[in-house]
Amino acid sequence: MNRRQALLGSLSAAIAAQSRVFAQASPAGAKLRHSVRRAPFSKIPLDAFCEACKGMGIESIELLEPADYATVLKHGLQCAVGRFTTKKLPESHINCGWNRPEYHPVLIEGYTELINKSAEAGVKKVICFSGPRKVMDDKTGIENCAAGLSNLMPLCDKLGVTMVMELLNSKVNHADYMADNTPFGIALCEKTGHPRFRLLYDIYHMQIMEGNLCATIKAHHQWFAHYHTAGVPGRGEIDDTQEIHYPAVVKAILDTGYRDFLGQEFGPKRLEPLVALKQAIDICTLSFP
Repeated sequence: MNRRQALLGSLSAAIAAQSRVFAQASPAGAKLRHSVRRAPFSKIPLDAFCEACKGMGIESIELLEPADYATVLKHGLQCAVGRFTTKKLPESHINCGWNRPEYHPVLIEGYTELINKSAEAGVKKVICFSGPRKVMDDKTGIENCAAGLSNLMPLCDKLGVTMVMELLNSKVNHADYMADNTPFGIALCEKTGHPRFRLLYDIYHMQIMEGNLCATIKAHHQWFAHYHTAGVPGRGEIDDTQEIHYPAVVKAILDTGYRDFLGQEFGPKRLEPLVALKQAIDICTLSFP
């Protein structure tokens, strides 16, 4: 324990030094709000996890289904992004996505219910997916996705809920996934043509596919309504054992004017789960005067 405390103390000092450097020339008082995906910490009972998150300054536990909204609200937390599952599709809707018209009736039904329940609970965003290519060209995929999503935009507009399509990598985790790059996502936003449809820019996935993270965020931030983190390679902790320098990425996000949630989506591999989560929050909390 003494060695662990010493290591964490050294890490805290390094994080503080980085924060001072990256605070320079940044807006006074600027900060991101902290959120965390439930799944990597699912072995911790949800009530206990809520209390642990509150103690770290985390305001949201995300990618919950509506049945769990009441629990996080009870603890004074939010759910930054909601999701749903259904048995009416042959696979998960990561693999049965909006690029396939044959799935639109089930997806429209499921998302109509999700959007209504999310709005009732004050959840402002819900996640969605393109689906795999399966030899489909991007132009057809964009047209199909936009045709399906457009059915939900009036409801989203009425209830103040934004659908965010996650950009996922197709090299390591989600083979053949269609929305695996920023240009595709932007083209789909433009085709859909509604401010209630935007992108979830997953920093981990886009580092694998594209790199050039900070420049992409600064150039195209108007299309990004949510952000996720994880370490590359391996999707583990976001510390200095991996290749993304998160203080620089966080500063790039802040410099765009974004002040909403940053979702921690890594899976703890080396540290105890809550120790790893606290470390990630510290890394992504830049101290501004």
